[in-house]
Amino acid sequence: MTDAYLDSPSLTDEQRAVVDQPWDARVLVTAGAGAGKTHTLVRRLDALCGGESATDEALRAAEILVLTFSRAAARELRERIARHGERARRVRARTFDAWAYEVLLGAHPDGEWGSVGFDERIAAATRAIEKGALETGDAVPPAHVVIDEVQDLLAGRRELVETLLDRYQDSCGFTVVGDAAQCVYGFQIQDPGERVDETGRFLDWLRGSYPDDLVELSLTRNFRAATPEAGVALAHGPRLRQLTDPDEAGTLYEELRDLLLDPANGAAALDDELTAGSLRELTDTCAVLTRDNQEALVVSGLLHAHGVDHRLRRPLEERPVPYWVAELLRRTEAGSLTEDRFRALLAEIGLPHEPDLDVLWTVLRRTARGAGRGTLDLGRLRDAVAGGRFPDEAADPETARIVVSTVHRAKGLEFDRVIVLAPPTVAELHRRHKEELDLPAEARALYVAMTRARHDLYHVPAPELPHFRKAGHRPGGRRFLGSWRSYDRYGIVASAEDVCRDDPPGHEGDAVAVQTYLTDRVRSGHEVVLRKRHDIPMGEEQSPPYALLHEGHEIGEASRRFREDLFQVQKVNRTWEPWWPDEIHELRIDTLETVAGSTAAGANAGLGDRGVWIAPRINGVGRYRRADDNEGQRA
Repeated sequence: MTDAYLDSPSLTDEQRAVVDQPWDARVLVTAGAGAGKTHTLVRRLDALCGGESATDEALRAAEILVLTFSRAAARELRERIARHGERARRVRARTFDAWAYEVLLGAHPDGEWGSVGFDERIAAATRAIEKGALETGDAVPPAHVVIDEVQDLLAGRRELVETLLDRYQDSCGFTVVGDAAQCVYGFQIQDPGERVDETGRFLDWLRGSYPDDLVELSLTRNFRAATPEAGVALAHGPRLRQLTDPDEAGTLYEELRDLLLDPANGAAALDDELTAGSLRELTDTCAVLTRDNQEALVVSGLLHAHGVDHRLRRPLEERPVPYWVAELLRRTEAGSLTEDRFRALLAEIGLPHEPDLDVLWTVLRRTARGAGRGTLDLGRLRDAVAGGRFPDEAADPETARIVVSTVHRAKGLEFDRVIVLAPPTVAELHRRHKEELDLPAEARALYVAMTRARHDLYHVPAPELPHFRKAGHRPGGRRFLGSWRSYDRYGIVASAEDVCRDDPPGHEGDAVAVQTYLTDRVRSGHEVVLRKRHDIPMGEEQSPPYALLHEGHEIGEASRRFREDLFQVQKVNRTWEPWWPDEIHELRIDTLETVAGSTAAGANAGLGDRGVWIAPRINGVGRYRRADDNEGQRA
């Protein structure tokens, strides 16, 4: 087998050294930004399956466990395998959450894992593996584990992987890839002391656990940056890998900031018509990278206001089921589908993208295999939606040319152009974040932002942010718009769970018409409004109900979660009588998704007896308005 099989690029000597390791080798690969790690991993998987190499024996696809941090990374790896792999085509790349879910369903099939949070699922899967969950039933213990971005294995995910490798240390090899210069997820650990302890902990564990047989290799050549501007930060990678001292981190951060803010790479503000017009006409891929979620929301609002089509990147743990699944289930009363009938129904629905139908059919059949030969069981498919088991591989791809994303959510991705909001100085960071400031993490995050570009790297002025505050003292408190005065309330930040999923959208028996309206008229990025139905709260610690309107048409209702959070936001203190905005504007449609509720709710609404329907998901910074206030300011 030659290097140039199919249309795959040839391997470098460094990449070949990784690919040629035996299946039972313990391999740690340090791969800098844009060093071709995905290409190397695809060829490594092919080698493990017997495609090429000096490995002693070929593994079955089911014996190879491939874990990634995000659905985008898993999708990219699957697509690369499909294009460049030969014998690894049956290897599945899964997110940590998706795999943990599979482990739990095998170990405890009656558990309500769909209603359990991410951290709880990871912890439960770790306990299940300790008790032998991969050694019973249809489970297959891994013979080789492949993990990318291992520098970001922290807390629960780190414990999950350590438990897995510990249990199968005598029978399992691994290939793990990472770059300490791109370790940026420490912010997920609230305690600063614990955060410092976690940084680099997994890499230390590897070296301590396998002192004699850990093979450490490096990928040093950069394949991403096609211009000097795109590669301007790469030389700082080696220093960032060793970075722990805050003073040195501050120096490195300022050096990177100076490189980014070179006047030659500057552009006008995002709300300048010259910049907006250029983005509207753009045909390349482009990412606008922000430091945090608040900046991302404000940038998205600015782009929408200037007619720039884009997608606001979701948190990694959000996994909406595509809307066409509900349409598929609603268009037939059959209990199962043949492949021909499946393809015919999808053609009737009209998907928003062109999927590989062969792959889509295979993925769905693996999740909901029918009793008949070559059939898809629709009851099992519905149960997969309800139980949170809908496969990541069947999710709709993100096809927007322009993406607005935090730096953290863009990790591992690349774009033709990257626009970075001008970062604050070290002095400004100290003033804003005081004792919570993690300068090494700030330097690494800026490095990650500056190494996503293939061709062009720009900076633009950061937009002025409104005064974001958080309701309550719990970590998940709702963000809202206020001011330096504690009692001011001007708006609320939307979340993925703000639209009711318990009942089909539609007021007073028009659910069928609303489903048709959603598929025909509603698109991602469209503006929507939450309008108060009446003044009577729905519960002791809830707001009144709010209808969701699109161009005057009702397409949903605010969820209980939203009503409770709005109450917490508006209840300034124990003696304060909350007031309720008549309308909440400047919210946007994120996507249309398939949701599962009770079969009775679906049947009563005229949507059949499967208990699934389409619901809108929203995002954005909603701003309060009174009914008689056309300017959108609080009276």
